[in-house]
Amino acid sequence: MRSRRQFLKDLAGGAAVIGSGAFLPSLARAADTSAIGPAGLPAGALETSFLEALPGKRPLIKRTYRPPNFETPVEFFEQIFTPNDAFFVRYHLARIPEVAAAQWKLEVGGDSVEKPFTLDLAALQKDFEQVEIPAVCQCSGNRRGLSDPHVAGVEWGIGAMGNARWKGVRLKDILAKAGLKKEAVEVTFNGADGPPLDSTPDFVKSIPVWKATDENTLIAWQMNGAPLPHWNGAPVRLVVPGWTGTYWMKHLVSVQAVSQPLKNFWMASAYRIPKGKFPIVDRFLTQETDANTPITEMVVNSLITTPREGQIVHSGEPLELKGIAWDNGAGMARVDVSSDDGRTWQTATLDQDMGRFSFRGFRHPLKAGAKGDMTILAKATNRQGATQVTDLIFNPAGYHNNVVSRVKVRVG
Repeated sequence: MRSRRQFLKDLAGGAAVIGSGAFLPSLARAADTSAIGPAGLPAGALETSFLEALPGKRPLIKRTYRPPNFETPVEFFEQIFTPNDAFFVRYHLARIPEVAAAQWKLEVGGDSVEKPFTLDLAALQKDFEQVEIPAVCQCSGNRRGLSDPHVAGVEWGIGAMGNARWKGVRLKDILAKAGLKKEAVEVTFNGADGPPLDSTPDFVKSIPVWKATDENTLIAWQMNGAPLPHWNGAPVRLVVPGWTGTYWMKHLVSVQAVSQPLKNFWMASAYRIPKGKFPIVDRFLTQETDANTPITEMVVNSLITTPREGQIVHSGEPLELKGIAWDNGAGMARVDVSSDDGRTWQTATLDQDMGRFSFRGFRHPLKAGAKGDMTILAKATNRQGATQVTDLIFNPAGYHNNVVSRVKVRVG
């Protein structure tokens, strides 16, 4: 077992903790460490992962300490909205701020606004229309650890995602107050977190102006009816429904409308996919090259939540297959399921539609067959006609893994 000294050294070397140490993870571990990830994770990933509780969080699956990257266990996806204290944690930089709501300020400016201004939380909550949108936040690299061959990066299993009701202000209303100019091509965002070394590029991102002025793009201060948790971007974060989490800037402190594309490391080099590999509806044209393009919207996907991998069932026993499906906001057309490793398929029943950017539950009755292994599959198709793939679409960063969901149970 690690000593407390080694634990804190692994966590952040002191860099991720501000002030009194209120954000140090607890050394207490959950007793159940059986659900820390799929068996397909690369060598060493399972051995170095375990359930551990950050302050304010239930035990989550630790993938890395510095920066902290913690994954949501599968049981929390049995509900459509992921509890705040079980929501996954993703950071790129190790210097994580403690930003008091009373002192928070947002700088709104850039060369493509007429009237730059500064906003505090009280004004954000009182001076603009408040809207709430259910939406999935998913790391671009969710399921990266299942790439074959394996690729570099955080070796996520299936839980680098969550679904919440996000409440805040439309970004377009903020930009309208600033007087957005017609010359604007992108809007850039910066958070209060920072790099541990001057040589590490600060995490600054941009989105095209058309996405920034979409009515669903929010500057959010509330999550599932409560203030944002520290580990999920408190006091204010960007919410970009339908797009992967790389654009969902946490601890937001700066919004800048600019007339030229942002050309930093995080836009020009990171979070890019080979051109033509994936169907893309939302193109980010100012950031495209002949070879690659920025990752933008999520691909259609699903996850079987019940039964669980390795579960033992009895021959002839009735089972209820349950799961969730999601996509870029087009919405689910159907989910097909199979209990014989894909030889035959049936259409599952979709649960209530909680919003086009939300998880959509599905269910289907099954019966355990003869003794032996029983492989259950789920394949989602959205209203744009996109469907999950049978074989991984490999790319060097391990993005967009939407291989058909698979669970193997043992019939005894």
